[in-house]
Amino acid sequence: MTDVLIVLCTCPGQGEAEKLAGGLLKEGFAACVNILPEIRSIYRWQGVLNNDGESLMIIKTSRLKYSGLQSWLEQQHPYDVPEIIALPVEKGSSAYLDWVMSETSASEPENDR
Repeated sequence: MTDVLIVLCTCPGQGEAEKLAGGLLKEGFAACVNILPEIRSIYRWQGVLNNDGESLMIIKTSRLKYSGLQSWLEQQHPYDVPEIIALPVEKGSSAYLDWVMSETSASEPENDR
């Protein structure tokens, strides 16, 4: 088990996902965010079956930053109840995992990348 997490979060579209991803990186909550621009979500919300197009953010972060990331997303996300699901990273490339940890360990985010 590592200290790296993959966080999944759906958004109403690619533009919103890009805006949220930029904020997560600017605030230092994520090392990287991949965006899958076109997914289909079929779900029940308030007793109604929905079938919506969404975008999916795949966020790489550390356990240390997860609480802040979750709070920030809950405040910034346009959904009343955003999907925020953290999955542990069991194994991975040491160099990549070290990079994720390095990018999310600084107390002050770096402005220029």
